Amino acid sequence: MAVAPNRRRRPGAASGPIEQPTQAELDECPFCEGREDRTPPETFRVGGELAWTVRVVPNLYPAFDRQEVVVHSPRHVRSFAELTDEEIAATAVAWEARFAAAREEGFSYVHASINEGRAAGSSLPHSHSQLVWLREPPPAVAVERPEALAELLTEPELQIVERGGMRAVVHRAGRLPYETLIGGDPFPLGAALLLLRDVVTRLRAVEGLVPWNAWLHEGHLELARDFSEHRPIRTLAP
Repeated sequence: MAVAPNRRRRPGAASGPIEQPTQAELDECPFCEGREDRTPPETFRVGGELAWTVRVVPNLYPAFDRQEVVVHSPRHVRSFAELTDEEIAATAVAWEARFAAAREEGFSYVHASINEGRAAGSSLPHSHSQLVWLREPPPAVAVERPEALAELLTEPELQIVERGGMRAVVHRAGRLPYETLIGGDPFPLGAALLLLRDVVTRLRAVEGLVPWNAWLHEGHLELARDFSEHRPIRTLAP
């Protein structure tokens, strides 16, 4: 493994902090409650007919044939760290419901991801996630080794935080800043997302309002900072 700490000082290496909200952002955000007509018709919601906690809508500018946006809150929340327990639980319900809908339509794999900050690929600051429906799992998924994850989760010197039997650990040889793995056996999605909120809160305490990305793998979540080049990651490949 090569370590080159001076490369972080090269021109263009720093992505910079997330910008503060503008009045125009607050006035025009299409994801806020009361502006539901500014998105495509929803495919799923958690909540009642008049009030909602989480909405799922088709992505207006999809990178894939089937891609949905999960809006995490009716409030103008700009970070996953600011979501309530109820909103995170509703996000887990929405993800799982859309996973089931995808399977019913012949899509065997849904790639769920969260990108926070423009440098991380987010075009709208209101907290949301992306669900990409795929006919088959990506090749990188097939070579992931669950036993390698299990080994990392048992190493106390790597642990960041633990919640209800789930653990967040830093990667032993992460390829990106703050590369973090969240897992456990069993792996309840709602608990994993609560732990992700804990990790993001700690990241903000250390680094401030910085961009980051997170992905759902089979049996674990992964988070990394400054993933601006959008290169595919094989976290637990041989």
